[in-house]
Amino acid sequence: MDLMRTKSVEQSIAETDEPGRRLKKTLGALDLMVFGVGVIIGAGIFVVTGTVARTNSGPAITLSFAIAGLACGLAALCYAEFASTVPVAGSAYTFSYATLGELVAWIIGWDLALEFTIGAAALATSFSGYFQEVFAGTFLEVPTSLGSAADGVVDLPAMIIALLVTGALIVGIKFSSRLNQVVVAIKLLVIAAVIVFGVSHIDTDNYSPFIPKSQPAPEGGGGFLDNTLISTLLGIDPAVYGLAGVIAGASIVFFAFLGFDIVATTAEETRNPQRDIPRGILGSLAVVTLLYIAVSLVVTGMQPYTEIDENDAAPLASAFDAVGMEWMGRLISIGACIGLIVVVMILMLGQTRVAFAMARDGLLPPSLAKVHPRFGTPHVITAVTGVAVALIGGFVDLGTLVNLVSIGALFAFVLVSIGVVVLRRQRPDLERSFRTPAVYVVSVASVLLCVYLMLNLTGGTWVRFLAWMALGLVVYFAYGRTHSRLALQQTDRHEGQGTGQETVSG
Repeated sequence: MDLMRTKSVEQSIAETDEPGRRLKKTLGALDLMVFGVGVIIGAGIFVVTGTVARTNSGPAITLSFAIAGLACGLAALCYAEFASTVPVAGSAYTFSYATLGELVAWIIGWDLALEFTIGAAALATSFSGYFQEVFAGTFLEVPTSLGSAADGVVDLPAMIIALLVTGALIVGIKFSSRLNQVVVAIKLLVIAAVIVFGVSHIDTDNYSPFIPKSQPAPEGGGGFLDNTLISTLLGIDPAVYGLAGVIAGASIVFFAFLGFDIVATTAEETRNPQRDIPRGILGSLAVVTLLYIAVSLVVTGMQPYTEIDENDAAPLASAFDAVGMEWMGRLISIGACIGLIVVVMILMLGQTRVAFAMARDGLLPPSLAKVHPRFGTPHVITAVTGVAVALIGGFVDLGTLVNLVSIGALFAFVLVSIGVVVLRRQRPDLERSFRTPAVYVVSVASVLLCVYLMLNLTGGTWVRFLAWMALGLVVYFAYGRTHSRLALQQTDRHEGQGTGQETVSG
């Protein structure tokens, strides 16, 4: 069977109207932009900022955010063209199916499952950390044994929030969108407060040196598993800070930008995807990039990066505590606690739409593509995703999850950046309401930058990523290769030809 068989754009669009598998078109440009902002502003800014400033970049974490934002911006331009041309659920999976073939589509779909599912679990554990800080000393205080997968038995708040979000997603995407709008407003107010109140407590001496001098990595590492892959390949002694630290920091804070690609997964539920999808993707990314740079400048200006606790689950709150503004730290914790709920929800939304598209194509069991008769949502795959996120968030620590999400997203961006050029050459006749400017330059730059950031992740992250992808290939060859709709159509054609030949010869 042909592993590189492609599914035409026209066929993908036609299948969105199949009875029982049709998603409601309820979203507009504002919904999409708010979705994007809602999911991007999450654990990356509330948690990862302090860790990366302390261990990799110092005050130059601002540059790390800028580099990561540039990589996302280049990929976003490619996403915008794809999503407006192929307005079908599934994001990079659907785009790859139309350009690079079924096997590559499966690989990217399996990769997106890693990005979205693990990402949702990571954000659920982040929510748990802020929840416990807010309610410490009250009747809602969570015992250590039930509040952390690393230090206890299970992270119960993470599991509970994942299951509650699952219920909200089953009720309907418009309900989820309205909830998201309210929570995004709260998060933006918290971020604005961080910037406004934090500026007056900045000590410019904390910015010197802005890029700390490169230093050998701390002793006691685990060799290949704990060192960046590029340092291992080039035989370079692992180091922190300096330019290498800034780049390595960009690879990690890349986690903070994940979410703009979620907008592409909702294309099938958008009233005017050709116009609104590009606006949602590019608009949300521009807003959060500016906010991230501003917040990182404030945090590293308020306290020396050397005094930041790399294991602090609430670095923004701690920065204000350090200057005697405990009330502000409390406000940040409450805002983050509320905001992270929606981030979990939107990442799970992305996963359910990708898996829905894969099930509709037969690469996963078709029963997963059933749509609820009342709510118009893929309730079966949503329930499955919710249970998976709850289990992972409950039993795996945050640090392991973050790097896996980053490498999964970067790999997806690489394939989308290649695919947009392939589709330009294969189907120049397709109507494109948005065209990536200087597409060859943007595509190549996006691929090179994303690959470089991937190389700056640890060997352990690569091992886990490759193990996950290997498992995906096993699943594909055991099930998807023979059960996909394209495979069954090929089989029917061959059998029909065989029957016809036998009839003639008889």
